[in-house]
Amino acid sequence: MSCKLLWGKGFTFVNPINFCIFMEKIYADTSVIGGCFDTEFKEYSLGLFEEFKSGNFKLIRSDLVLMELAPARPEIRNKLNEIPPGNIISANVNAKTIELALTYIEYGALTNKSYHDALHIATATLNNVDVLASWNFKHIVNFDKIKMYNAINLRLGHKPIEIMTPRLILNINDL
Repeated sequence: MSCKLLWGKGFTFVNPINFCIFMEKIYADTSVIGGCFDTEFKEYSLGLFEEFKSGNFKLIRSDLVLMELAPARPEIRNKLNEIPPGNIISANVNAKTIELALTYIEYGALTNKSYHDALHIATATLNNVDVLASWNFKHIVNFDKIKMYNAINLRLGHKPIEIMTPRLILNINDL
């Protein structure tokens, strides 16, 4: 039996010792939205969008994602319009976000070429999301890099950040 059944909406079973994490606020980076139109990632990106639409999860949508979507095809740009406004929380890049992103770069977790990826991680961290969802395996959903982001976050007094693919989020939720 999962924690979701034992404890109510939003709890997800993550190990056999009955440890639960609370997943309600999910920051979806641009790759998750584009994934809705990609053969390899479509099933799980669309599944996560269904969770956002139903209100099981709140989408944390950043102004950075909107900026990155601006040059995309209309169907990709408009995908976010399917989610009811009450299920979306806006997050904006600000001076603190930029400072944290530059700290990730300064400590070598990312390079200047990956500045937007650093901004996504910093935005998610500073908005206290439960999970950052991404299909970016090189810079974001990368075990060694996640350890670095979390070491930096802890050093600066921020909570560690959970980073997962939509597939992992949905599979954990279904246990």
